[in-house]
Amino acid sequence: MKGAKEKGRAAFARRAWGDAYEAFAEAGLSELPAEDVERFAIAAGLSGRDEANVEGFARLYQLRLDAGEPLPAARAAHWAAMRMFALGEPARASGWLARAQRLVDAAGHDCVERGYLLLPHVFRHTAAGDYGAARATAVAAGEIGVRYGDRDLSALARMFEGRALVRHGRLAEGLPILDEAMVAVTSSELSPIVAGLIYCGVIAACQQSYALDRAREWTAALGAWCDAQPQLVAFAGACLIHRSEILQLGGAWSEATVEARRASTRLAATKDFEAGNAFYQEGELHRLRGEPDAAEKAYALASERGREPQPGLSLLRLAQGRVDVAAASTRRVLAATSDPLQRTRFLPAHVEIMLAASDVGEARRAADELAALANGFGMELLHALADHAIGAVLLAEGGARDAIGPLRRAQEAWQRAGAPYPSARIRVLVARAFAALGDEDGAALERGAAKKVFAALGAAPDLAALDVVAAPARGKASAHGLSARELEVLLLVAAGKTNKIIGAELFVSEKTVDRHVSNIFVKLDVPSRAAATAWAFRHGLVVGG
Repeated sequence: MKGAKEKGRAAFARRAWGDAYEAFAEAGLSELPAEDVERFAIAAGLSGRDEANVEGFARLYQLRLDAGEPLPAARAAHWAAMRMFALGEPARASGWLARAQRLVDAAGHDCVERGYLLLPHVFRHTAAGDYGAARATAVAAGEIGVRYGDRDLSALARMFEGRALVRHGRLAEGLPILDEAMVAVTSSELSPIVAGLIYCGVIAACQQSYALDRAREWTAALGAWCDAQPQLVAFAGACLIHRSEILQLGGAWSEATVEARRASTRLAATKDFEAGNAFYQEGELHRLRGEPDAAEKAYALASERGREPQPGLSLLRLAQGRVDVAAASTRRVLAATSDPLQRTRFLPAHVEIMLAASDVGEARRAADELAALANGFGMELLHALADHAIGAVLLAEGGARDAIGPLRRAQEAWQRAGAPYPSARIRVLVARAFAALGDEDGAALERGAAKKVFAALGAAPDLAALDVVAAPARGKASAHGLSARELEVLLLVAAGKTNKIIGAELFVSEKTVDRHVSNIFVKLDVPSRAAATAWAFRHGLVVGG
């Protein structure tokens, strides 16, 4: 077995994690010395063998105890517990932490292991929403890491401190601390497990706080780190998800779909909680491209893996014309979400859905809350989301002129961020504002610019809706005795839209749409929506008809 041990050590040194695991497994776990058992556990975890990872650290714990080394045994117990938490086994994890704490307490003196055992308390404080306590605990752990020269502990603690500040809304303080933690990672100062944890923790915090430039930079670094370790499984799935999200925002939807599918395929057979995020990301791309069945399936899989499939699922229901279902879901999610930063994830969709439900008052309250949060957090893209929401509400309230300013600010912010899709959606609203003010030339230019983006992206639902509402600008209204607005309503009826959705898209009340539909029936001498739709097709009014 000596040859297998040597092969395992050599593979471990070159970070060929799968080869290292297989070589050490061939040698036999019971035959390995403590140092190789630790290598076995690390290689198992990094190559995606979760149970073997836990088994390895459990074996290491016992070997250290038998050798009269209680503090190294405590550290092995800590890492076994961390993996169990990640696998959704909190009872087993708690048991291992209790073992580790007992050994540290029995030592009766300060030690670096005491710092590691503070980290689970950071998780608990964060889960409870006590970000001040989470930060204080992370700082205490970091001080121990510095005192004992443990770079892994110091960097982990700084990352958790930065995340606690971000979650607390103190982004100006938290983001530079996250950058500092990343310097240790990119300088290759840390062990591979700790490096992966920090990569994923920092990128998630950057995305949650709308720090897009940082998210892009650190995602590229994570990608290079993963690519340099072809046998890496742990963290590689999360890397693919982050890549997909960045590609999606940058307008590379085909590439984003490929990366999301790779992530969900890689993670589907694991217990990794990231699988839910992978499925949700797949669902988002299917929804945006007008693939409702595939989106529905992906959201269901995300839910099965513990990922709340909102706001994407509610937006899918809205696109399907199920406004009441979408409204009920978004109200439920917001009622259950108290964390301010998390609420910013749901509020933009809530505004859109409330406008579709003709609840302009609730949309106004949600937009105002989003604007207040943007002012508090101070991030440009969050301000863009708020301006978008405010502009949409102003249009619904009849304030087309007042809507143009916030909409333009939002559109320009997304353009600077290199995000074509949100920018194009805002152009559609600007076009409606221009049309309401009588500027049909300006409206046509805005619609044309948006249409090019939607076509390039493959945003089929947005493209179809734009073609429908643009038809009156092509001069087809008066020839059939319909006003421009009535023809606009007719085309939306022909597209299968309900009166609620038509009202939301045209920023008028549902009662107003009812009146337009009645006038259309009278002028065309038809008895129903189906007959009106058939009339529109016969007369070539529907694009593609």
